[in-house]
Amino acid sequence: MRAQDLSLRDQAAAIAAGDVDPNELLDATLTRIEERNPALNAIVETFPERSREMLAAAPDGPLHGVPVVIKDEWPLPWRAQRFGAAELFLATAAEESGPYRALRDAGAVIVGVGNMHELGMGTTGNISVYGPARNPWDTDRCPGGSSSGPAASTAARLVAGAVGADGLGSIRVPAAYCGLTGLKPTFARSTMEGHHLEAVTTVAVSGPLCADAADCRLLASVLFGEKLAAGDAAGLRIGVVRESVSEDVDPETREACEAAIDSLRAETGGAVHEVPLPDIEAATIAGVLIINTENLHGATPERVNNLHPDISPLNRGITKYRMLVPAVALVQAERLRAMMRRRLAALFEQVDVIAWPTVPAPAPPLDSPVVDLPSGMLAADQANVRSAALANLTGTPAISVPVGYSADGLPLALQLQAAWGRDELLLDAAEALERANERRWVESRPRLAEVEPTEA
Repeated sequence: MRAQDLSLRDQAAAIAAGDVDPNELLDATLTRIEERNPALNAIVETFPERSREMLAAAPDGPLHGVPVVIKDEWPLPWRAQRFGAAELFLATAAEESGPYRALRDAGAVIVGVGNMHELGMGTTGNISVYGPARNPWDTDRCPGGSSSGPAASTAARLVAGAVGADGLGSIRVPAAYCGLTGLKPTFARSTMEGHHLEAVTTVAVSGPLCADAADCRLLASVLFGEKLAAGDAAGLRIGVVRESVSEDVDPETREACEAAIDSLRAETGGAVHEVPLPDIEAATIAGVLIINTENLHGATPERVNNLHPDISPLNRGITKYRMLVPAVALVQAERLRAMMRRRLAALFEQVDVIAWPTVPAPAPPLDSPVVDLPSGMLAADQANVRSAALANLTGTPAISVPVGYSADGLPLALQLQAAWGRDELLLDAAEALERANERRWVESRPRLAEVEPTEA
């Protein structure tokens, strides 16, 4: 097996043991990006000399010499973030962001910047100033968003891990579409320094996208600045919520997730409980209102009325609409947030995790991002946010885990959510689920990642 095909932790271990030369791994990674990325548009910029400088100065940290990708949401000392857009309301600059420093201090080597959905305002990845990113499982399909490039580059094994950001499902949705494990941390637990909304956001977090839970644990430990200890999730109490998030999903997704929940129960010797969680639809609206007002930081009527012409028509309209949201709506959203936090606090006294599909259907086509659900045809963004918003609204951690494939060979995923600060438990549960299915899903790869172009 080529070194660049090893897991994140195995790359780190092989370099530490002297079995892999990190300079050769860097060169091989850059070559693979050149070969595979044109079909994906997952990475929008590489900087070989900067990467080599990082490697030359890399300390003996837990990711010494390991190549990673970082989302276009984070500035680097040599590159300002562009946020997948032609214009931001706030000035940006090349600087040391928190994720950059965490990676640097861990010895990692940033090899590229990952594409992202324009302004972070979408869960599909089909709109970007760089052009859409593509799903390695089917390049005519959406890779998810807004962390589209980090997910696609990891699924295609351009790198073994990437750093994304999750403000309304932006790590979990692309993880689900691309067959990865993606962790949305407890709010404020992972580094956010240097984010252009750092001072105002109450929903967004940085987080890892990797092939499996163990790699996510390693990369999350770096972003958290603390080692996330492993457990076994024995006796796991799993809460199932019978609401639209688990009922209004396509049959293949529902069947795969129900089977995964049963496997997780059996593997951990736990139990499954049906639990009530009313007002999820209202919580979704509250989450959307809050993140949309936070994203207006730095906006003025003059700037909104003179948006860069390369901003997509959809996001031009949404941006102008957000200026019309009345303040009373945000006040009501905050009241609902407090109510949902209280409900979750009570719920997590009865169960350890709650489970429902990460997304209600497999990745839709790039040119028509809609999904067919029992309730009818919905825009993928509308359907995905319904499943994702609660964790961002309340600040709880959540993880997306691959649990199967559709008849078209597209990944299906289960989402687990836990109480505040129990990120480790989610990783333990994800590893238990991997054991239960003999790692079938986390070790599967799209064909694009199985064969080198020169060997095809």
